[in-house]
Amino acid sequence: MDLTDAILKKVSVHIVGNKGTGGELTISKQPLEISEDDRRKIKEPFLSKFSMESEKYAFHHLSSLDYNEVYNFCLETFAETDTFHKNSANIAKHLYESSMHPKIKEGELYVCLFQNCLVNGIYCDALGLYKTETKSNFLDLSVADADFSLIMREGVELTKFDKACLVFPTRAEEGFDVLIYDSNNRGEEAVFWKETFLSVAPQANEYYQTNQFLNLTKQFITKQVTQDHDISKTDQIDLLNKSVEYFKDQEAFNKAEFEKHVFQDPGMINSFRRFEESYSETNDIDIPDNFDISLQAVKKQARVFKSVLKLDRNFHIYIHGDKDLIEKGYDELTGKKYYKIYYDEES
Repeated sequence: MDLTDAILKKVSVHIVGNKGTGGELTISKQPLEISEDDRRKIKEPFLSKFSMESEKYAFHHLSSLDYNEVYNFCLETFAETDTFHKNSANIAKHLYESSMHPKIKEGELYVCLFQNCLVNGIYCDALGLYKTETKSNFLDLSVADADFSLIMREGVELTKFDKACLVFPTRAEEGFDVLIYDSNNRGEEAVFWKETFLSVAPQANEYYQTNQFLNLTKQFITKQVTQDHDISKTDQIDLLNKSVEYFKDQEAFNKAEFEKHVFQDPGMINSFRRFEESYSETNDIDIPDNFDISLQAVKKQARVFKSVLKLDRNFHIYIHGDKDLIEKGYDELTGKKYYKIYYDEES
């Protein structure tokens, strides 16, 4: 995906309150009149949050895509751009009807039509939906004949919108390619934006598969393996390191190869397979035994694969490599446990 030459063609904005708490919906009469210079200034921050290497979603519905409101408004707009403002209003109305939870804040909904987006070697349009809820105070200083005047204004920083999605017309029959941004990607607000309003589901691509498998591996090593096997904390950390190491070193995933590299012991491999079966059933996912590895997903997961050994409140030991260079012992004189660390150089 290359959005360098993308052009912001149209912008419509509506104010969407919380229907559940008595808020109001204000629909604009027509798209905004924006200068070419301002279009360029708006375009960059509105597109900078998205990357095609991020997790991709698609609109969905349990019965049929025909019943997904946002999908159908986007579908008509892509087919007939003259319907842009009408459908931006329809999207705002649907957002208002979806805003029933008391935690959902009032905000402006910006609907943008972009042209000249390069996706998979083809130039196409894109629709961006942006909700801004957080306001900031700005100082507006003016100078006239050495007379200074200062006005306090309230507005939204371009780089700090709260929720967004970018919709491409590719894969139309499967629910389009949708990218999601949420500054608060947890709790009721995140569920509301993805599930209640947009009704999107992750695409089962390499990013999704890599992310899901690494997540279940982390859950097994940190929560289950010590219940099934007598292993030390350093062995646990070693398993986490080996898991990430495998994904960083390989271009494609092979389950049997991964199990042999990380767990080695047949008993532990069987424990992992039982856990994977339970995890897949609980989370309603199906991860294949072979898939291409997404480096972007590996980078994301590597941040939460903690290789830290915490000792009381005095020491944190980061273990990144050979666990055989750290030795655990017990001092009978002091009644305290200790670790002995071997190394060649200090820096």
